[in-house]
Amino acid sequence: MKILLIGSGGREHAIAWKLAQSKDVEKIWCAPGNGGMSREFECIPLNVADVGTAATLAERLAADLTIVGPELPLVNGIADRFAAQNLLLLGPSKTAAQLEGSKVFAKRFMERNGIPTAATIGVFDSADEARKALAAVEYPLVIKADGLAAGKGVLVTSSADEASEFITRAMEKKEFGDAGKQVLFEKALAGRELSYIILTDGKTFISLAPTRDHKRAFDGDQGPNTGGMGTYSTNDILPADLKATILNEVVKPTLDALAKEQIAYSGFIFFGLMLTPDGPKVLEYNCRLGDPETQSILMRADFDIAKACYDAATGKLDASVAKWKPEASICVVMASEGYPGDPVVGKKIKGLPEAEQLSGVAVFHAGTRHEDDGFYTHGGRILGVAATGGTLGEARLAAYGAVDKIQIDGAHYRKDIGVAAPAADETAGTKAALGTQNG
Repeated sequence: MKILLIGSGGREHAIAWKLAQSKDVEKIWCAPGNGGMSREFECIPLNVADVGTAATLAERLAADLTIVGPELPLVNGIADRFAAQNLLLLGPSKTAAQLEGSKVFAKRFMERNGIPTAATIGVFDSADEARKALAAVEYPLVIKADGLAAGKGVLVTSSADEASEFITRAMEKKEFGDAGKQVLFEKALAGRELSYIILTDGKTFISLAPTRDHKRAFDGDQGPNTGGMGTYSTNDILPADLKATILNEVVKPTLDALAKEQIAYSGFIFFGLMLTPDGPKVLEYNCRLGDPETQSILMRADFDIAKACYDAATGKLDASVAKWKPEASICVVMASEGYPGDPVVGKKIKGLPEAEQLSGVAVFHAGTRHEDDGFYTHGGRILGVAATGGTLGEARLAAYGAVDKIQIDGAHYRKDIGVAAPAADETAGTKAALGTQNG
């Protein structure tokens, strides 16, 4: 099997790394890939937003399967384009991808189909309407730009001034581009966040190992929201009764609703959940794997991901194949100085060979470029340093031991990834705190 993988981040590096472990995979192309991926795989330049060029590339390469990492090509209709050219791709249709591409579409979908989510306060097409509505809302309030905003289009606030400023940025200054044409107000939820991801062919599905993300830039959940500063995965995150509730109240109703509304879906569905005192509620859908959740998940995967992806794309997924290593995993993100604002790039990365030689460790590249004399920073999130261990504590020691080997001027990372892991018997809402309510 020859696979074309679209994307360039740490998520895609982890996917390629796991695909390469399949005995059935003959060739992997990464488009466009990154510096670290270029050491192991053939990287081909591609603007991921250009679905026509992506289809032409897959056709030229005679790829047996194309897997899409980021959300933009999915929202732009890459699955429809590939289908029109009889090319096999794992990913949802353009209509289905609106579950991620439009917060309003997703909210209406959940409301129509009785899927638990935060209460809607209003949807607004103009800044004036939105500001007028602020006079009557209860705080804390969640405001979401409707479209894709690279993880920056959500505000949770108890301040009317802050809410008004966000509306100005989104709708008048167009800081998020077309994503801010509409804004959604919803009630804030209290609880603990959980990432729950499945692979599906539209009927059958595999639940991936549970993960928890750390969104804030600095230790103790301080600082601005980011794309994710680290994740961990243990079986303790998800007690059996909570998993059953999520499956029965969220996952299965979502798949049933997609089928009922005749919305074609194959690929990954990321359920961003808040575990509230009233049970799990959906904060958001993503139509692809998360980053850096993927890095922690795939460190624990003990089955042929390539075959599972092919079977999902061809409507023949067998849920029984999924096997997971019992140990814990963790991924610590090393980020450039200035991230998530204006990251400083071009810094030399030292110590990678020493880090990669440590037992149980994998270093996944994101914002890097490769030159003759080594690697340099080329983005906000530089590396995801992942590790496994018999316990979460052992996985943390391994990952942070590897981080200590890597030197990047000005880089920062959180030192508390996985520290606040819940006990196995902690149920939704028992230790509620206001969550960030974004993904």
